[in-house]
Amino acid sequence: MLSAMLAGALVRPALAQSYPTRPIKMITPFTPGSPVDVAARLLAQHLSTQLGQQVIVDNRPGAGTTTGMKAAALAEPDGYTLLFQSSSLVVAPAMYKNLDYDPVKAFAPVAYVAGSHWVTVVPPSLPARNMVEFIAYARANPGKLNFGFGQGTAPQLVGEWLKLTSKLDVASVPYRGGMQAITDMMGGTIHLNIGTASTLVPLIRDGKIRAISVWGPDRLPELPDVPTMIESGFPGLSLFFWSGLWAPAGTPAEIVTRRNAATNVAQRSPEMKASMERLGIEGRVGSAAAFAAFIADEQPKWAQIVAASGVKID
Repeated sequence: MLSAMLAGALVRPALAQSYPTRPIKMITPFTPGSPVDVAARLLAQHLSTQLGQQVIVDNRPGAGTTTGMKAAALAEPDGYTLLFQSSSLVVAPAMYKNLDYDPVKAFAPVAYVAGSHWVTVVPPSLPARNMVEFIAYARANPGKLNFGFGQGTAPQLVGEWLKLTSKLDVASVPYRGGMQAITDMMGGTIHLNIGTASTLVPLIRDGKIRAISVWGPDRLPELPDVPTMIESGFPGLSLFFWSGLWAPAGTPAEIVTRRNAATNVAQRSPEMKASMERLGIEGRVGSAAAFAAFIADEQPKWAQIVAASGVKID
């Protein structure tokens, strides 16, 4: 028995040192083209080059990202299945009443990868150029507007919170992904959406949709004329989009550490930085422990937002 234990202790470092020896699957619980998917594919491309093994993005949308998360949580904790996720990881435990697993406990944080600002957008046909005008218009037209969002995502929560606190009679229309709501906004059936600057700014510049507020503490350089939510009459309100990399709980610490180091190397590369800047994404570099601490700070904040929004899903 002692020999077996010693052999096992020697095998784990050996496996970690040789890792990876085959392709790695990165589960992304969002639709293709979504902000999280875009960041995941950018990271996968750079990691594939660095590791000498292909990193394959596996889109698993559905049930507010819980379907893809569960698939990743049940995977063998050997470093060959990773999860690329957003704040939805800490939103899900508070939003879903009957979730049969705890996403926060089911994964080991690997790396904080990217952040971006949220932007509130409306169709150009709507006579509102800022949040104050939108709230006034919505109150004057109860029941006539539709709010489109990705089911079970942070934008759904902040939008429902906005409706509740501003006493707006606006219908909620869930989609599998937020970009599907944007497509319908350009078609005239959705009148309110909250999404990331990385995906919405190009459409805003083309005049296909109109930005009326940003949710960060400061105005976006790309949208200098668009006021923040704080400037729009919501003191202290500052929220942002973030995404990162996780491994199933139980993944050897050596592999987590190596994956964090590889991600940081990719983040520091001039090519990765330039790609992120073009997409309006801010790259982040740090340790797995720092990412775990960040998540611990975010979890109670989003639990409060879920409670304030009144959103609960069976």
